[in-house]
Amino acid sequence: MIYLLIGVLVLLSLVMAVSIWRHYRLKRFIHRLANHVREQTEHTLPLDFTDVPALMLPLYTAFKALLRQLPANIGRDPLTGLPNRANLKKTLAPLMPLTHGALVLLNIEQFRFVNDLFGFHTGDKVLQAFALRLRQFSSQPRFIARMGGDEFLLFFDTVVEQTQLLTLQQLLQQPYLVGNAPIGLKVKIGVLQLATDHADVSQMLRRVDLALKKATQPPFIAQYQHGDDQANQREMSIINSLPKALQQQQLYLVYQPKQALVSGQCVQAEALMRWEHPELGRISPAEFIPLAECAGMLGVVSDWVLDAAVAQLARWQQQGIRLPLAINLSSSDFEQDVVGKISAKLAEYQVDASLLALELTERTLVANLPDTQQKLRELRALGIKVAIDDFGTGHSSLAYLKDLPVDEIKIDKAFLDDLLINPNALKIMRCSIQLAHQLGFSVTVEGVETAAQRQLLVKLGVDVIQGLIFAKPMRAAELVCHAEKLHLFSNMDGDI
Repeated sequence: MIYLLIGVLVLLSLVMAVSIWRHYRLKRFIHRLANHVREQTEHTLPLDFTDVPALMLPLYTAFKALLRQLPANIGRDPLTGLPNRANLKKTLAPLMPLTHGALVLLNIEQFRFVNDLFGFHTGDKVLQAFALRLRQFSSQPRFIARMGGDEFLLFFDTVVEQTQLLTLQQLLQQPYLVGNAPIGLKVKIGVLQLATDHADVSQMLRRVDLALKKATQPPFIAQYQHGDDQANQREMSIINSLPKALQQQQLYLVYQPKQALVSGQCVQAEALMRWEHPELGRISPAEFIPLAECAGMLGVVSDWVLDAAVAQLARWQQQGIRLPLAINLSSSDFEQDVVGKISAKLAEYQVDASLLALELTERTLVANLPDTQQKLRELRALGIKVAIDDFGTGHSSLAYLKDLPVDEIKIDKAFLDDLLINPNALKIMRCSIQLAHQLGFSVTVEGVETAAQRQLLVKLGVDVIQGLIFAKPMRAAELVCHAEKLHLFSNMDGDI
């Protein structure tokens, strides 16, 4: 009889673990049964075999009801009640091949900030309200699914027009009122218009995801196009090749000198990465750096750049050349012990810290401002110069600019494009230069290509220029060979 009781309790525990929150009646029955067993145990009363069928009948009924409900619950997202990814695939599979209609993939940009600022409970409420708006959308889709996290997918029977997508986006981006806090969202949309070549569910989901990745510019809506698969294959090839490229020295640095406008001499150079892929040819940093960041390899690349740049400074020191060298750092570098890393590298190669300069974008600076400020102070205390790169293209604000421990701002090439023909562009440039000087920063303008641009920048009081008008990016050996001819160096010990 004891074994029978133990078996009943084990079975009850298993059932409880699966559905205690959904089946209150079953929980109440378990409580009654436990009290009955405890009463008989405490009073050492024998368990009457005739009681067993009566006790087991409610358990059997509840367990049978649970089994009937399980298939319906397996394919549902418990938070929003929408079908999940598995349910979506199961629903679309019998419809293959799909020759008409559209898949629309929605992504809530930076939704983690909602959870961080307002808490996960509020985040859950926003997601539930988001799902409700999807159900209420006037161009009702045939199927709505939550793909996971902050992504939702809609399946339409017909082609979806851009106007419908804009209406949907506007609906979903209207503020969500949770408590007294209105919460705004930014929604990116990827679209796959279905045709005869879409006969595989996994391929369709991959293609609509490719479309979503393209939605990086306003209105943040992009459609899959033929050729996106090849582009994705190239991206995957680049990501997979990067570790090997670092090991086999496919990556290398080139150096673009910067010219002081007063003296005409080179006062610094910027280290720029290049990649010669054995199969894909030359790959631009603008292409592989974002991919490295997405793949979580940007830190490895930054470490390589730091090592290569400081090693080059050491070689120049041995040649009697004291040319300061600037490298670019990302926000991920400042999430680590960047001060310790740079200090150790300078000590390893016995390089003077004053020969190293750092360039950081405004995005990097404001990502974690208090921590970044402290690390910048420590770096400058070592003698390292710090510049704000691409100034004016990010989050320029006097609120943080006045407190940043930096030495220089670099004004982006975008401000030069219509400088000679647009009076407003000229006013912005003049005000930016005056502001920087009043705050104690030197000013560098990058991307200078014409004599007319250079002459105007001289009048505006720019300190340093960088661009093809002065020198192109070049290998270290080439830069040294042309040093005397181009009058590049202002500080040299000995002959080249």
